[in-house]
Amino acid sequence: MCLSVPAKISKILPDDMAIVSIDGVSLEISIALIDELDVGDSVLVHVGYALSKIDPTEAKRTLQLLQELGSAGQEP
Repeated sequence: MCLSVPAKISKILPDDMAIVSIDGVSLEISIALIDELDVGDSVLVHVGYALSKIDPTEAKRTLQLLQELGSAGQEP
């Protein structure tokens, strides 16, 4: 099974790279697979690659669901 995580583009770098923010954590990823990205765009990230551009509302909803899943195992 593969999991991709929504991220927001914070900075476009040279050589098809970018800095993204995932729930407050910054990562450098490749954006070589997607054309015409801008700072502020939301993308799905899998193993260091942006796979597709996504709607920001859907990105926020997906992150909320992932947080709920993570906290579900922590309840007494």
